[in-house]
Amino acid sequence: MDHTKRAQALRDVKERHYNCCQAALLPFAEEQGLDHEDICRLAAQFGAGMRRGSVCGAATGGLMALGLLGADEETAVEFQRRFRARAGAMDCRDLLEAAQKQGEEKKPHCDRVVALAVALVDELTAGKER
Repeated sequence: MDHTKRAQALRDVKERHYNCCQAALLPFAEEQGLDHEDICRLAAQFGAGMRRGSVCGAATGGLMALGLLGADEETAVEFQRRFRARAGAMDCRDLLEAAQKQGEEKKPHCDRVVALAVALVDELTAGKER
């Protein structure tokens, strides 16, 4: 399964909103055989930086995916380091503010950050048994 394509497909659904955390986590959870609706409920309150502009939901979903895949603490720290380096920040508020200053609309920005989180999970778990 191409995790990035699956995440983007979720973000493109018009009938239902998948927040950044859900879209980053679901491709990995589904692959592990976990229930779609259970995962949606689990990740529901982590969008929009825990609904308060805190840690980006895509980053949170990526960290949840790493946990699901059995990654160790070192891998989680490296995920955060790479995410911050590539996205420019970890907090939703800061990421959206930077995007706005660059003239980027919210949805394309969030889609891009979800893709980044998913790609990082794939990078950090490549070659490891899932």
